[in-house]
Amino acid sequence: MRTIRRMGIRTVAVYSEADRESPHVLFADEAVCLGPAPSSQSYLHGDKIIAACKELGVDGIHPGYGFLSENAVFAQEVENAGIKFIGPGPEAMRIMGSKLAAKESVKKYNIPMVPGIDQAIDNVELAIDIANRIGYPILIKASAGGGGKGMRVVEKAADMKEQMERAISEATSSFGDGSVFIEKYVSSPRHIEIQVLADQYGNTIHLFERECSIQRRHQKVVEESPSSILTPELRKQMGEAAVMVAKSCNYTSTGTVEFLMDDKLNFYFLEMNTRLQVEHPVTEMITGIDLVEEQIRIARGEKLRYKQEDIQINGHALELRVYAEDPLNNFLPSIGTLTRYQKPSGEGIRVDDGYREGMPIPIYYDPMIAKLVTHGKDRTEAIQKMLEAIKDYKIEGLSTTLPFGSFVFEHEAFISGHFDTHFVKNYYSPEKIMEKQKAAAEIAAIAALHYWMQQQQILRPVENKSTSWKRRLAH
Repeated sequence: MRTIRRMGIRTVAVYSEADRESPHVLFADEAVCLGPAPSSQSYLHGDKIIAACKELGVDGIHPGYGFLSENAVFAQEVENAGIKFIGPGPEAMRIMGSKLAAKESVKKYNIPMVPGIDQAIDNVELAIDIANRIGYPILIKASAGGGGKGMRVVEKAADMKEQMERAISEATSSFGDGSVFIEKYVSSPRHIEIQVLADQYGNTIHLFERECSIQRRHQKVVEESPSSILTPELRKQMGEAAVMVAKSCNYTSTGTVEFLMDDKLNFYFLEMNTRLQVEHPVTEMITGIDLVEEQIRIARGEKLRYKQEDIQINGHALELRVYAEDPLNNFLPSIGTLTRYQKPSGEGIRVDDGYREGMPIPIYYDPMIAKLVTHGKDRTEAIQKMLEAIKDYKIEGLSTTLPFGSFVFEHEAFISGHFDTHFVKNYYSPEKIMEKQKAAAEIAAIAALHYWMQQQQILRPVENKSTSWKRRLAH
């Protein structure tokens, strides 16, 4: 909305009853309540959104990066209503929304893919046979999945039946589609994604990579750009591969092509996200390009303003997703009210958030409070700025992932760049944060005692000496 207002366009916010006081509602020129807090009764009602657009004369819908942002049916309905969907076309969304269809689409471009099958299965015996041929460990993935749902790593054949049934059940309940496919599990993988930008005239460019390997429960927590392990040659290869993926489905707007990279720096196509990514700010910070503005310009029918050779990397950027989760309790959601909320600020520090002090964190949605982003002339400076920003970020009333962020950015594995998607499993435990907090408390206590002793020497109390003065009583 900040970008849209800067472009001189009026805005309309949609919100649920739980988000009535949210900053985006107060910031917009107009706002429409979609219904009660549960998303099934509000944000997922595309017909209500389209009806509000027609009533208010809205000519474009920006779907953000949640709820209906990758829903091809909704995008089609928006298009049918004569409203511009600020994102890719419905057909590209349909293709890339299915992991199987996406693999089929990019086959002819010789883009590396993880060994596996290219068809959905639900037969356990067949799954075991395929897994035996591919070799364990294998990964079961929901075809229509995302966010780690319907995903299972299987180490041996004896576990296949149970894990297949669980994956199918979870995929069905989460996406209404129980189809799964099997592929070789890449051990010690890095998760590298490439930002692409494509107009309606066949012009497609990439805006370099984002490293997204620090994850918990298959969901990203820390992102950075550029990656610390990519060479210029590898960056060029992956960028060109991402552009080909976009071209394979006539993609327009912003999009992200995701790759897995093994410990020998071989990369494999994973999937394409047909929307703006949560972590897009790190790309904006190193390129100086407002991706939301580019989305809007492309939706208006404008040609890309940049050629590939125009895009340069400037410095280094990091992002920490600040969740209302308790890192001391298996990252479980921590619901409560923001009794204190004070954001860090300064050069190279950016906070994209959706809350203000005094607001409750509702149980109905993703518990992300904010995205804390820092930018420096190099990776070392960006890390130092991040650590300082975390210290300056004051949130009280609930637990957050800020302490976990400090743990990551101070850890030798992260600082050296020698980490993968198993970072949390290999290095993190709640006890380590508790030890650090205990040590910090002890240092604070020692410092306070030292200060008190210094003050005692400076402000020595007057000794009680006897005098010839006598106390007079008032009569």
